[in-house]
Order: sequence, then C-alpha cells, then structure tokens
Amino acid sequence: MRLVTWNVNSIKQRLPRVLAMIRRHEPDVICLQETKVEDQLFPTMELVAAGYECAMFGQRAYNGVALLSRVGLKDVRYGFDGDPIPGQARVVSAQTGDLRVVCIYVVNGQAVGTPAYGTKLAWLDAFRVWMAATFDPADPLVICGDVNIAPDDRDVWDPVLWRGSILASEPERAAVRALEAWGLTDLGRAAAGDVPGPFTFWDYTAGAFHKGWGLRIDLALGTAPVADRLESVMVDRDERKPTYGEGKPSDHAPLIVTLL
Repeated sequence: MRLVTWNVNSIKQRLPRVLAMIRRHEPDVICLQETKVEDQLFPTMELVAAGYECAMFGQRAYNGVALLSRVGLKDVRYGFDGDPIPGQARVVSAQTGDLRVVCIYVVNGQAVGTPAYGTKLAWLDAFRVWMAATFDPADPLVICGDVNIAPDDRDVWDPVLWRGSILASEPERAAVRALEAWGLTDLGRAAAGDVPGPFTFWDYTAGAFHKGWGLRIDLALGTAPVADRLESVMVDRDERKPTYGEGKPSDHAPLIVTLL
C-alpha cells in the first residue's frame, strides 16, 4: 500500500499538480491538508475520475482536510470529540482497506507565548486524549498530515536559530513524543535514520527552497503493525520546485509512504 500526505495550500490552485502526482506515484490513499474550500466546491468529479473515493472536511479559504482512497472508505469521521476549536476543519479519518487513516492538520500556533500557541497545545492534548480513547495502538493505524511541529533538531535547517521557536519549541515536541508514547512510530524518521531532514516544507520567501532552509513538519505516525510493514518513505522534492509542474507549487512537498 502506498500513502501520500500533502499540504496542498489550496486544492483549487494545486489540482493539476495533485493529478500529476497521482499519475507518477499511483497512491492507494491520499491525505490532503489546507484544501481551503467548502465541501461543495471540492473537485470531487476530477478525483473520482482518477479512481478515488473522497471524504472531505472543508471550510472556505482556511484549513480543510480530505481523504482520498482507491481501496474504499468506511466509518468516516469528521473532526474529533473534545476539539477545543470545533469550528475549524482539521481532522478526517476513515477505515481504508485494513488500515485506519487519520488525516490531520495541526494548528500553527503563530508564536510561542501567544494565545494561539496556547490553543495549539490544548488542541494537541485534546487530540491525543481522543486518539487514546477511540483507537487501539495494537491495530493498524496511521496519522498522516501537516503536524506543524519539527520533532527534533534534525528536522530544522538551523537548530540554533530555531531552538525554542514556534514549530520547534519543547512543549510542541513533547506533544509529538506523547503520541509516540501511546504507541506510534515516526515512519519518516525510522526510514531516514539519524540524518538531517528530509525536509517537507520550505517558506515561499527569501529563496528558502534553493538555500535548503527547510523543515520536516509533515509526518506519518504509525502503530506497530504499520511500522512492521514499512518499506520506504520519501519526499517528492520536485513538487516544490517553481519550474516543475503546472502553476505555482505548494510550500510543502508530498510525503510518500510505502508499506509492504
């Protein structure tokens, strides 16, 4: 099984790139974040024509997540119980074949010490509580998405510059570790080993992509039955190149997970 997670930063702008990615990688399941459209405006027709069943949880201009599957979608759930900001479309989950997939777009948090930062930490804690109350880590399950957290210093281009900053602060990183302690493995780190990156996000400004100023904030976290099936994890960096594909790229690149 091949899964792709990708913050597309507007499905309306990135649809040609999504369809091209599908032709290249032929994923069974796709998790999209920041779709930025209400459900009735989601390009369902084009994606169904490409062979996917769609579960969308969107909102106008902001946030939005979607699950696309070639192996069926059952028990689709929108959002999660206890969400401290229930008006924001950030989580959709479903059974896809023998695998439960949770597509997630974590709150950004703005800056350490701001109200938005406190909301982010509260959201992460509520999400972890829901996960623990709803699912069993002994079952095949994967959380895929833009987590807006670089789990450790290997996941930022300059650890000294980023230390203590939003996306790399210790409380945020502790939230990822709490999910792992419940029974999840960071599949990207497991595949890459003890190396910098591989990065999945580069800001649009200051030539960040060309300078290598990246972050690894798009993650796939799998339970033990999923980690045992892990074959590879790769980042399709070509999708972040301004000269590649049709139209402006997203500031994120697709993360591609292949399971045996």
